[in-house]
Amino acid sequence: GAEWNTEALGRNKRERAGVLLRRLRDTFAPGGLLHFGQGKWYPGEPLPRWALGCYWLEGGEALWRDAGLIADDGRDAGRTEADAADLARALAARLQISAEYLVPGYEDWLHYLWREAATPPDANDIVLPWAPQFRDDLSLALGRGLERPVGYALPLARDEQGACWRSGRWRFPRDAMYLLPGGAPMGFRLPVHTLPSDDAPPSGDDSAASLQPPRTALCVEARNGQLYVFMPPLRGFEEYRMLLRAVEETARDLAMPVLVEGGEPPAAPGLRVCRVTPDPGVIEVNVQPAASWDELEHITVTLYENARQTRLGTEKFMLDGRHTGTGGGNHVTLGGPTPADSPMLRRPDLLRSLLTFWQRHPSLSYLFSGLFIGPTSQAPRADERGDRFVLMLQRALALVDKGMAPRELDRTLRSCLADLTGNTHRAEFSIDKLYSEDSATGKLGLLEFRGFEMPPHARMSLAQMLLLRVMVLHFWRQPCHGELVRWGTLLHDRYLLPHYVWEDFSDVVEELNRAGYPVRTEWFEAFHEFRFPVYGRLRCAGMELELRMALEPWPVLEEATSVQRTARSVDSSLERLQVRCTGFDPSRYRITCNGRTVPMQAAGPDGLHVAGVRYKAWAAPHGLHPTAPVDAPLVFDVEDRALGRSVGGCVYHVAHPGGRSYETFPVNAYEAEARRFSRFWDWGHSPGIRERPVDEPPQGDLAHTLDLRREPSHD
Repeated sequence: GAEWNTEALGRNKRERAGVLLRRLRDTFAPGGLLHFGQGKWYPGEPLPRWALGCYWLEGGEALWRDAGLIADDGRDAGRTEADAADLARALAARLQISAEYLVPGYEDWLHYLWREAATPPDANDIVLPWAPQFRDDLSLALGRGLERPVGYALPLARDEQGACWRSGRWRFPRDAMYLLPGGAPMGFRLPVHTLPSDDAPPSGDDSAASLQPPRTALCVEARNGQLYVFMPPLRGFEEYRMLLRAVEETARDLAMPVLVEGGEPPAAPGLRVCRVTPDPGVIEVNVQPAASWDELEHITVTLYENARQTRLGTEKFMLDGRHTGTGGGNHVTLGGPTPADSPMLRRPDLLRSLLTFWQRHPSLSYLFSGLFIGPTSQAPRADERGDRFVLMLQRALALVDKGMAPRELDRTLRSCLADLTGNTHRAEFSIDKLYSEDSATGKLGLLEFRGFEMPPHARMSLAQMLLLRVMVLHFWRQPCHGELVRWGTLLHDRYLLPHYVWEDFSDVVEELNRAGYPVRTEWFEAFHEFRFPVYGRLRCAGMELELRMALEPWPVLEEATSVQRTARSVDSSLERLQVRCTGFDPSRYRITCNGRTVPMQAAGPDGLHVAGVRYKAWAAPHGLHPTAPVDAPLVFDVEDRALGRSVGGCVYHVAHPGGRSYETFPVNAYEAEARRFSRFWDWGHSPGIRERPVDEPPQGDLAHTLDLRREPSHD
C-alpha cells in the first residue's frame, strides 16, 4: 500500500500506531498519559497529521492512574452529545466552576448551507476524492446535524495566585458560539477572535467574574462514538497535572473512559515522553532519551519487539527482491538533561572532533545510510556541497578550536552544516537544536546524526549506538585535530563501492583499537552484507569474479507542480554495482561489461582488483535522458588478451530475466531470494575470437568506475 511506501497517511497506519503506543505505555510507563494530538499539516495532504504521545514521570508517579479510563479510539462506544454534556457539567462542578459558563459549540450553518449549495450535483460529499479513508468537513457537519452541539467549551484558566480555577461568560455577536469551519477537533476551532477585547466597556449587569473571562477553554466533544477532552494551554506542569487529575476522577465517577487531546503537558524535570507520528511510508517513533547503556539497550530491544508484536517491520523487499530497510531514519541525538550539561556545549572541541573524523572517513556516512544518498538527500555530507564548502568548514572549525560561547558556536557552524538549499535540518550533522535563537526549542544543546537508516534488527541498531558512544569517549579524552580532506570526485567515484567503504571502516575500528577500545569489525559485518548484497559469483581461469551492489546518488529533477502540492522527484533509474576479482592479472586479462572495458584497480594482495559500473537500469520517462536506451542486461566477459577471446563470463539482469515485470512485492524472504538468484547467470559470455582488445582510457574524473551512459572514448 501507498501508506507503507510513499504516503504519510492511510487506512491502517493510524490503527497500527495506536496499538504500538499502548504497548509502549504498558512497557515503559504503566502510569503514563496517552495524548492523542494533532501534528503538522503539509501542503497536498487532506488533513493535518495525527500525533500520538505517551507522557510519564520518572520515579513511578502516575500521571494517569487507571488505564481502563483511556478509551479505545479504534472502536465506536456509542458516546453522544448528551454524554459530552454530562461529562462537561460534572468536570465543571469538580473544578468548583458554575455550569452556566459552559458554552455549546455549533457548526456554522450559514457556511455549510452555502457549501452544500455550491457543491456540484454529481459530487460525492461523503469522502475526499484523493483520500477515500477521510471524510471532509462538509459531510461530517451534515452527518452530525447542524442543529446539534458539536461539544461544550468551558472557559478556564488558573488565577494569578494559582489558588483556584477561574472562568467567565463568553458572549458572541450571534448569541451562540459557531465554530470555525473545518474537520479539526473543537478546541482548535473556537472563535475567540470574536470575543470582546479585555478593554471593552462592561455591560451593567455583568458580574465581576465575567468581565474578563479567560480566552482559553477546556472542551468536551463526542466524536466517532468516543468522548474527547481537549486540554487548554497552561503555564506550568503542575497546573496541567491538577487539571488532568480532575479529568480522570470525573471520568471514573461517571464510568466514562475518555481520550485526551489538545494541549500537551508543559516541559518539567523528570517528565519523559515517547511520540508516535506518521511519515511517508513509515511510522516514526521518537523514544525517550537514555542516560546509560543498559537503559539504551532496554529501550531499543523493547521497541523492536513491540513493533514486531504490532505487526510492524523494520525491513522490506523491493520488487526485484533486494532486501532493504524501510526508508525510515534511525537518527541519533546526543546531548544532556539540560543545555548546560550537553557535552557539545561544554566541550566544543568534541563537536569539532566528530565533524573532522566523520569527514575523513566516508564509510561512516555510507555504511549505515539508506538508498537515497548524495548532495540532495535528507542527510548530505558537508563535503558533498563541493570543495569550496570544505574550505569554509575548515575555517569555521579553526575558529571553534579557539573557544567560543554556545551562541557563537551555533552561528559559526550553522551555515556550514546545511544542505544545498541552506536547510540546516536536512544535514548529516543537524544542529537545529544545539543553541539556536531562531526557535523556542532551539537552545537544547542537542546534536542529531541523521545519516543512519533504521536497520532490520535491534542488535544492529545497538552496534551503531555503541560506535557513537565509543567515539564520543575517545574524542573527549583525545580530540581530533588537523585538516579536512578535499575528496573532490574521488568521494563518489571510490567510496560508493563496498570494498573501499569496508576498507575505510576497518581503519576507523583500528584507530579506536589503538586508543584502547575493543571494538570489532565482526560486529558490523551484518551492515556490509545488508547494505551491499552479493548479486553472484563466477570462477574462471583461476579467478573469482564477484558482482555486488554499490551505491548511487540519485539526482533530483525539476519541480513538478500540481493543484495539491509541489514536489521534486529523483531519477532512481541509475544504479551502480561493484566488480571484484581475485587472482586477476591485468597484463593478461581484461574484464568488459557490454563490450566496454571495466577500469579494474589494484586493491590488495593475491591479485585483488576492484571497479564499479554505473548504468541505466530501467526506462524513466521523467528521468534524466528519457530517450537514452537501458543498459541492462549487463554482460561481463573475462577476456584473454593473448588469445583474443573470452574465457568466461556472466550476465546480470536488472529485472526479470524473461523480460516480464514484477507486479507485486515479495511476500517473504524466500520469494525475494528466488528473485535475486534468478537475475544472475554464471554463463552467457560472448563467444568467438575478438579483435586485439584496446583498453578504453579512464573517463576523466572516474578512475574507478565505468559509466555506461557515457560514450566510449579511445583518445
